[in-house]
Amino acid sequence: MRLSLGTLVSVGLFGAATSGCASSPVAPFNAMEKANVVVFRLQNYEPPSVLPTASAAGGNTLLQGLPNEVQAWLKQGAQGLQQILPGVVLPPVLGGQQAATTAPAQSELRFHGSRILGQNQVMDSELRASLGKLFGNADNFEPPKAGCLYPDYGISFGPTPGAPTYDFVISTTCHQVQPKTFQWPHSATGMTVALEEDWAELVRKMLPN
Repeated sequence: MRLSLGTLVSVGLFGAATSGCASSPVAPFNAMEKANVVVFRLQNYEPPSVLPTASAAGGNTLLQGLPNEVQAWLKQGAQGLQQILPGVVLPPVLGGQQAATTAPAQSELRFHGSRILGQNQVMDSELRASLGKLFGNADNFEPPKAGCLYPDYGISFGPTPGAPTYDFVISTTCHQVQPKTFQWPHSATGMTVALEEDWAELVRKMLPN
């Protein structure tokens, strides 16, 4: 069967158009480039107590009140604990510099329950567009691999300051995201490896300190 030149051109244009639509961010992320965007660095876990206690198994020093996931990370070394519990001062037996038995005073600034360690308004439109493409692409998400959710970061964006916003948190510790003020547009919330790598690169630009 032969196709005319006009038919081939039409098919080509239609394919290009549908391909462009497929790569476009879905709502509400398609409006992120022109939105007011604020990104937050969050303390991903706040233990109710950081008093050291000996485990019944073999005398290993643990922290009271930590969930199983964090206890497992603790066994990998105190340095790893300090990374997942920013702001917590460890006792000397766990590798800390001070003999502290309580966490530092908590900040009153919180984002959907999580303590804010830092924040920045994203003024660069290219960064905002990159965020929209990253989180607005369903291919960047998969079923969650972990049942925990300890938010490391948060994002809030909306049309203008003071207007209702789209808020969601990002847990790189648990490899997933969670919407807070809107319905998630994708069928999955787990972060793919590619998403985590791209997100890490954007974080260095948006929250350099």
